[in-house]
Amino acid sequence: MMKLVGAGVVTGAADDDPSAIGTYASAGARFGLGFLWIAPVLLPMMYVVTYLSAKIGQVYGKGLFACIRDQFPRWVLYPMVTLAFLGNIIEAAADLGGIGAALNLLVPVPVPLIVVGTALVIFAVQYFGSYTLIRRVFRWLALVLFAYVAAAILARPDPLEILRATFLPSITFSSEFVALVVACIGTSLSAYVYTWQSNQEVEEQIAIGRRRLWQRKGATRREMKRTSHDVLIGMIFSNLILYFIILSTGLTLHPAGQTEIDSAAQAAAALEPLAGEGAKYLFAAGVVGVGFLAVPIMTTGAAYDVVQGIGREGSLHDAPSHNKLFYAIIGIVTALAVAMNFLGLNPMKMLVWSGVVQGFSVPPLLLLMMLLTNSRTVVGARTNGRWTNFLGWATTLVTFLCTVTLVVTWFA
Repeated sequence: MMKLVGAGVVTGAADDDPSAIGTYASAGARFGLGFLWIAPVLLPMMYVVTYLSAKIGQVYGKGLFACIRDQFPRWVLYPMVTLAFLGNIIEAAADLGGIGAALNLLVPVPVPLIVVGTALVIFAVQYFGSYTLIRRVFRWLALVLFAYVAAAILARPDPLEILRATFLPSITFSSEFVALVVACIGTSLSAYVYTWQSNQEVEEQIAIGRRRLWQRKGATRREMKRTSHDVLIGMIFSNLILYFIILSTGLTLHPAGQTEIDSAAQAAAALEPLAGEGAKYLFAAGVVGVGFLAVPIMTTGAAYDVVQGIGREGSLHDAPSHNKLFYAIIGIVTALAVAMNFLGLNPMKMLVWSGVVQGFSVPPLLLLMMLLTNSRTVVGARTNGRWTNFLGWATTLVTFLCTVTLVVTWFA
């Protein structure tokens, strides 16, 4: 049990990448405790999306876009690959910029130069080492995010006010409010999560010797139940971090009139009740930890999307010399993400807007996942149960309505 919970804590913390930190911090600073309700709303959505993507990889034996290629016409496949590919590049760029902004608090070097150095280190480890090495080194830094829990408690919140804000939604029909809702949805249900989760299930089966598709097809009821439990634990801890980032910024930045986060220093200020002048060190450690975990997932996810979209195979178990295309795409995506940081955009603003972009890719991809996981051709007898279908279709509807509402507010 302790091993399971420990893994869940690490997974949950790692799911909150720099884009998520920037988005949740901006929401708390701008709207205060009035944004806390988003956390309990997002929890079942985060669970069902991650579980469905895991099911596709575990039962079908292929990654998400390989499955979409097998089951849908090309006019459905190619736009989805393009949307997910661009979303991964933009979020990887924002996360690299977030890492650069956080490290700039400690090192007086221009953010773009820090971004270049960070990207080179990440790609070098991916190319010459493995993602397992990155995860082993940096996953514990992700636990620094729990400093937001302590900071929120030390800010001495009013328990009744918090309960009211958590379970009684305060909604404002403005483009800014809706954009932050879409950004929160986009960054917590990012397309890279779909791709990565489904392909990780495949990678794990390859690791134990199931290299052929027929060996990977199917899963027992017990295996699916264990996957469900693992996903649930990870998402609970991820949601806990989400909640306390909004709570801590809502208790510290918002009352002080600091409703716009334009720099990493402003975002770090939410940790001052815990660390005082050392807040910037905690903030930088947390962002660097989750950034080094998330950026390789996004760049590798984009490579999975492309190779599967064109009917090729790609695996992290392949040596670079044996699959040059797969690793070349990882390198190209990394380079494009770095290049975006030389456009003069505000790194902290990029974190939020990358979530908005990801939010637009959520509804169509989730729709396809729901169709796939209810198809006996794809998952056999492991089609969705009543509860999973309810959560899945409700999430699809909510995300679609949110994106439509955002577009309407832009024009209105």
